[in-house]
Amino acid sequence: MWVRVNGVRLFFDVEGPSLVSDGPAMRERPTIVLLHGGPGFDHSIYKPSLSSLADIAQVVFVDQRGNGRSDPGPQESWTLAQWGDDVRAFCEELGIVRPIVLGMSFGGTVALAYATRHPAHPAKLILGNTEAAGGTYRERRVALFERFGGPEVGALARRRFLDGHTDAATLEAWIRLAFPLYSRTPRDPDVIRRVIRHPEVTRWFTRPGGEGHTFDFFQTLPQIQCPTLVLGGEEDPMTPIECQEDIAAALPAHLVRFERFPGCGHTVLVDAPERAMAVIRDFIAH
Repeated sequence: MWVRVNGVRLFFDVEGPSLVSDGPAMRERPTIVLLHGGPGFDHSIYKPSLSSLADIAQVVFVDQRGNGRSDPGPQESWTLAQWGDDVRAFCEELGIVRPIVLGMSFGGTVALAYATRHPAHPAKLILGNTEAAGGTYRERRVALFERFGGPEVGALARRRFLDGHTDAATLEAWIRLAFPLYSRTPRDPDVIRRVIRHPEVTRWFTRPGGEGHTFDFFQTLPQIQCPTLVLGGEEDPMTPIECQEDIAAALPAHLVRFERFPGCGHTVLVDAPERAMAVIRDFIAH
Protein backbone atom coordinates (compact mmCIF):
# COMPACT_ATOMS: atom_id res chain seq x y z
CA MET A 1 0.00 0.00 0.00
CA TRP A 2 1.06 3.56 -0.57
CA VAL A 3 0.20 6.91 0.98
CA ARG A 4 1.28 10.34 -0.21
CA VAL A 5 3.36 12.13 2.43
CA ASN A 6 5.13 15.46 2.00
CA GLY A 7 5.10 15.19 -1.79
CA VAL A 8 6.15 11.53 -2.18
CA ARG A 9 4.43 8.16 -2.05
CA LEU A 10 5.56 6.01 0.87
CA PHE A 11 5.05 2.26 0.77
CA PHE A 12 3.77 0.61 3.94
CA ASP A 13 2.45 -2.74 5.08
CA VAL A 14 0.28 -3.53 8.09
CA GLU A 15 0.10 -6.62 10.26
CA GLY A 16 -2.50 -6.98 12.99
CA PRO A 17 -5.70 -5.02 13.69
CA SER A 18 -5.92 -1.79 15.62
CA LEU A 19 -9.27 -2.86 17.13
CA VAL A 20 -10.03 -6.27 18.61
CA SER A 21 -13.21 -7.64 20.13
CA ASP A 22 -13.23 -7.61 23.92
CA GLY A 23 -16.53 -8.87 25.30
CA PRO A 24 -19.23 -6.27 24.63
CA ALA A 25 -16.77 -3.68 23.24
CA MET A 26 -13.96 -3.19 20.76
CA ARG A 27 -10.58 -2.58 22.38
CA GLU A 28 -7.96 -0.37 20.76
CA ARG A 29 -4.43 -1.73 20.65
CA PRO A 30 -1.21 0.30 20.29
CA THR A 31 0.24 0.92 16.85
CA ILE A 32 3.94 0.32 16.26
CA VAL A 33 5.55 2.19 13.37
CA LEU A 34 8.69 0.34 12.27
CA LEU A 35 11.55 2.37 10.80
CA HIS A 36 14.07 0.20 8.96
CA GLY A 37 17.84 0.45 8.81
CA GLY A 38 20.02 1.69 6.01
CA PRO A 39 19.73 4.15 4.50
CA GLY A 40 19.14 2.47 1.17
CA PHE A 41 17.40 -0.69 2.43
CA ASP A 42 13.74 -1.55 3.08
CA HIS A 43 11.54 -2.97 5.81
CA SER A 44 11.83 -6.62 4.77
CA ILE A 45 14.80 -7.35 7.05
CA TYR A 46 12.43 -7.14 10.04
CA LYS A 47 9.99 -9.73 8.74
CA PRO A 48 9.05 -12.13 10.15
CA SER A 49 10.78 -11.29 13.47
CA LEU A 50 8.79 -8.14 14.28
CA SER A 51 5.64 -9.49 12.63
CA SER A 52 5.24 -11.56 15.78
CA LEU A 53 4.30 -8.39 17.68
CA ALA A 54 1.00 -8.37 15.79
CA ASP A 55 -0.51 -10.44 18.60
CA ILE A 56 -0.30 -7.45 20.97
CA ALA A 57 -0.24 -4.43 18.62
CA GLN A 58 -0.83 -3.24 15.12
CA VAL A 59 2.54 -3.25 13.35
CA VAL A 60 3.08 -0.81 10.47
CA PHE A 61 6.19 -1.35 8.34
CA VAL A 62 7.28 1.72 6.37
CA ASP A 63 9.79 2.14 3.55
CA GLN A 64 11.20 5.63 4.09
CA ARG A 65 11.52 8.05 1.17
CA GLY A 66 14.29 7.01 -1.17
CA ASN A 67 14.21 3.51 0.27
CA GLY A 68 12.59 0.24 -0.73
CA ARG A 69 9.35 0.62 -2.67
CA SER A 70 8.78 4.27 -1.76
CA ASP A 71 9.29 7.20 -4.12
CA PRO A 72 12.79 8.65 -4.11
CA GLY A 73 11.85 12.32 -4.01
CA PRO A 74 14.59 14.85 -4.75
CA GLN A 75 18.07 13.90 -3.59
CA GLU A 76 18.22 17.03 -1.45
CA SER A 77 15.31 15.68 0.63
CA TRP A 78 17.33 12.68 1.84
CA THR A 79 17.93 14.29 5.21
CA LEU A 80 17.21 13.30 8.78
CA ALA A 81 14.96 16.32 9.23
CA GLN A 82 12.84 15.28 6.24
CA TRP A 83 12.76 11.61 7.18
CA GLY A 84 11.78 12.61 10.72
CA ASP A 85 9.04 14.95 9.50
CA ASP A 86 7.78 12.21 7.19
CA VAL A 87 7.14 9.97 10.21
CA ARG A 88 4.78 12.48 11.77
CA ALA A 89 3.06 13.28 8.46
CA PHE A 90 2.71 9.56 7.70
CA CYS A 91 0.93 9.01 11.03
CA GLU A 92 -1.33 11.99 10.46
CA GLU A 93 -2.31 10.81 6.98
CA LEU A 94 -3.26 7.36 8.30
CA GLY A 95 -4.85 8.59 11.52
CA ILE A 96 -2.26 6.93 13.77
CA VAL A 97 -2.44 8.67 17.15
CA ARG A 98 0.31 8.34 19.77
CA PRO A 99 2.39 5.73 17.92
CA ILE A 100 5.11 3.57 19.39
CA VAL A 101 7.96 4.29 16.98
CA LEU A 102 10.49 1.47 16.73
CA GLY A 103 13.69 2.34 14.87
CA MET A 104 16.50 -0.11 14.21
CA SER A 105 20.01 1.06 13.27
CA PHE A 106 19.60 4.01 10.86
CA GLY A 107 15.86 3.81 11.58
CA GLY A 108 16.65 4.60 15.20
CA THR A 109 18.47 7.75 14.12
CA VAL A 110 15.40 8.75 12.09
CA ALA A 111 13.27 8.04 15.17
CA LEU A 112 15.47 10.46 17.13
CA ALA A 113 15.07 13.10 14.42
CA TYR A 114 11.30 12.64 14.59
CA ALA A 115 11.09 12.61 18.39
CA THR A 116 13.30 15.67 18.88
CA ARG A 117 11.42 17.66 16.21
CA HIS A 118 7.96 16.52 17.37
CA PRO A 119 8.43 15.59 21.04
CA ALA A 120 4.72 15.52 21.93
CA HIS A 121 3.78 13.14 19.11
CA PRO A 122 5.04 9.64 20.03
CA ALA A 123 3.72 7.56 22.92
CA LYS A 124 6.97 5.60 23.19
CA LEU A 125 10.27 5.09 21.39
CA ILE A 126 12.22 1.87 20.90
CA LEU A 127 15.78 2.39 19.65
CA GLY A 128 17.77 -0.67 18.59
CA ASN A 129 21.50 -0.65 17.81
CA THR A 130 21.53 3.00 16.81
CA GLU A 131 23.45 6.24 17.26
CA ALA A 132 22.66 9.89 17.96
CA ALA A 133 25.71 11.43 16.25
CA GLY A 134 27.67 10.64 13.13
CA GLY A 135 31.39 10.04 12.88
CA THR A 136 31.84 8.75 16.43
CA TYR A 137 33.93 5.79 17.58
CA ARG A 138 35.36 5.27 14.10
CA GLU A 139 38.54 3.55 15.28
CA ARG A 140 36.45 1.30 17.51
CA ARG A 141 34.31 0.26 14.53
CA VAL A 142 37.36 -0.56 12.45
CA ALA A 143 38.87 -2.61 15.28
CA LEU A 144 35.68 -4.61 15.78
CA PHE A 145 35.24 -5.38 12.09
CA GLU A 146 38.87 -6.47 11.89
CA ARG A 147 38.41 -8.63 14.98
CA PHE A 148 35.41 -10.42 13.51
CA GLY A 149 36.43 -10.46 9.83
CA GLY A 150 40.19 -10.36 9.70
CA PRO A 151 42.58 -8.00 7.88
CA GLU A 152 40.57 -7.81 4.64
CA VAL A 153 37.41 -6.63 6.38
CA GLY A 154 39.45 -4.40 8.68
CA ALA A 155 40.94 -2.69 5.63
CA LEU A 156 37.48 -2.30 4.12
CA ALA A 157 36.16 -0.77 7.36
CA ARG A 158 39.14 1.58 7.42
CA ARG A 159 38.42 2.57 3.84
CA ARG A 160 34.80 3.34 4.68
CA PHE A 161 34.98 4.81 8.19
CA LEU A 162 38.37 6.54 8.20
CA ASP A 163 39.02 7.33 4.53
CA GLY A 164 35.40 8.13 3.69
CA HIS A 165 35.04 6.06 0.51
CA THR A 166 31.44 5.54 -0.60
CA ASP A 167 31.97 4.46 -4.22
CA ALA A 168 29.90 1.62 -5.66
CA ALA A 169 32.72 -0.92 -5.46
CA THR A 170 33.29 -0.21 -1.75
CA LEU A 171 29.60 -0.51 -0.93
CA GLU A 172 29.22 -3.76 -2.88
CA ALA A 173 32.25 -5.20 -1.09
CA TRP A 174 30.69 -4.03 2.16
CA ILE A 175 27.48 -5.96 1.52
CA ARG A 176 29.45 -9.07 0.58
CA LEU A 177 32.13 -9.05 3.29
CA ALA A 178 31.04 -6.81 6.19
CA PHE A 179 27.26 -7.15 6.32
CA PRO A 180 27.42 -10.85 7.34
CA LEU A 181 29.51 -9.76 10.35
CA TYR A 182 26.87 -7.40 11.75
CA SER A 183 25.47 -10.22 13.89
CA ARG A 184 27.27 -12.92 15.82
CA THR A 185 24.69 -15.47 14.66
CA PRO A 186 24.82 -16.46 10.97
CA ARG A 187 22.00 -14.78 9.13
CA ASP A 188 19.76 -16.38 6.53
CA PRO A 189 21.39 -15.37 3.21
CA ASP A 190 17.96 -14.81 1.72
CA VAL A 191 17.54 -11.78 4.02
CA ILE A 192 19.86 -9.62 1.93
CA ARG A 193 18.69 -11.20 -1.34
CA ARG A 194 15.12 -10.05 -0.85
CA VAL A 195 16.00 -6.50 0.19
CA ILE A 196 15.28 -3.75 -2.33
CA ARG A 197 18.49 -1.75 -2.16
CA HIS A 198 19.15 1.84 -3.20
CA PRO A 199 22.91 2.32 -2.82
CA GLU A 200 22.64 5.83 -4.24
CA VAL A 201 20.91 6.86 -1.00
CA THR A 202 23.65 5.24 1.07
CA ARG A 203 26.31 7.05 -0.97
CA TRP A 204 24.53 10.40 -0.63
CA PHE A 205 24.05 10.16 3.12
CA THR A 206 27.56 8.85 3.87
CA ARG A 207 29.51 10.86 1.29
CA PRO A 208 32.48 12.86 2.62
CA GLY A 209 31.02 15.81 4.51
CA GLY A 210 27.52 14.31 4.25
CA GLU A 211 24.97 14.28 7.02
CA GLY A 212 25.86 10.71 7.94
CA HIS A 213 29.10 12.10 9.37
CA THR A 214 27.88 15.42 10.75
CA PHE A 215 24.49 14.90 12.43
CA ASP A 216 24.35 15.32 16.20
CA PHE A 217 21.20 15.09 18.33
CA PHE A 218 22.82 15.25 21.74
CA GLN A 219 21.80 18.85 22.38
CA THR A 220 18.14 18.03 21.67
CA LEU A 221 17.81 14.55 23.23
CA PRO A 222 16.71 16.09 26.57
CA GLN A 223 13.63 17.43 24.74
CA ILE A 224 12.23 13.92 24.25
CA GLN A 225 9.08 13.53 26.35
CA CYS A 226 8.12 9.86 26.03
CA PRO A 227 9.38 6.61 27.59
CA THR A 228 12.30 5.31 25.54
CA LEU A 229 13.80 1.84 25.35
CA VAL A 230 17.42 1.64 24.17
CA LEU A 231 18.79 -1.75 23.05
CA GLY A 232 22.49 -2.35 22.41
CA GLY A 233 24.71 -5.29 21.54
CA GLU A 234 28.05 -5.33 23.34
CA GLU A 235 29.79 -6.75 20.24
CA ASP A 236 28.19 -4.46 17.68
CA PRO A 237 30.82 -3.39 15.12
CA MET A 238 28.55 -1.00 13.19
CA THR A 239 27.21 1.12 16.06
CA PRO A 240 29.32 0.12 19.06
CA ILE A 241 27.68 -0.20 22.47
CA GLU A 242 29.25 3.15 23.42
CA CYS A 243 26.78 4.79 21.00
CA GLN A 244 23.84 3.41 22.96
CA GLU A 245 25.48 4.22 26.29
CA ASP A 246 25.75 7.84 25.18
CA ILE A 247 22.09 7.97 24.11
CA ALA A 248 20.89 6.50 27.40
CA ALA A 249 23.01 8.97 29.36
CA ALA A 250 21.67 11.97 27.42
CA LEU A 251 17.96 11.12 27.64
CA PRO A 252 15.86 12.21 30.63
CA ALA A 253 16.72 9.61 33.28
CA HIS A 254 13.11 9.00 34.34
CA LEU A 255 12.12 8.11 30.77
CA VAL A 256 14.93 5.83 29.63
CA ARG A 257 15.31 2.07 29.92
CA PHE A 258 18.67 0.77 28.68
CA GLU A 259 19.15 -2.93 27.95
CA ARG A 260 22.60 -4.30 27.10
CA PHE A 261 23.02 -7.61 25.30
CA PRO A 262 26.35 -9.39 25.95
CA GLY A 263 27.70 -11.38 23.01
CA CYS A 264 25.36 -9.65 20.55
CA GLY A 265 26.18 -7.66 17.45
CA HIS A 266 24.37 -5.04 15.40
CA THR A 267 21.00 -6.69 15.61
CA VAL A 268 19.93 -8.06 18.96
CA LEU A 269 16.84 -9.44 17.24
CA VAL A 270 19.08 -11.93 15.43
CA ASP A 271 21.59 -12.71 18.17
CA ALA A 272 19.24 -12.84 21.18
CA PRO A 273 15.73 -13.05 19.72
CA GLU A 274 13.97 -14.46 22.76
CA ARG A 275 15.34 -11.92 25.23
CA ALA A 276 15.06 -9.00 22.78
CA MET A 277 11.42 -9.74 22.01
CA ALA A 278 10.62 -10.28 25.69
CA VAL A 279 12.11 -6.88 26.56
CA ILE A 280 10.25 -5.16 23.71
CA ARG A 281 6.96 -6.80 24.66
CA ASP A 282 7.35 -5.82 28.31
CA PHE A 283 8.12 -2.22 27.34
CA ILE A 284 5.06 -2.05 25.07
CA ALA A 285 2.82 -3.49 27.78
CA HIS A 286 4.01 -1.18 30.55
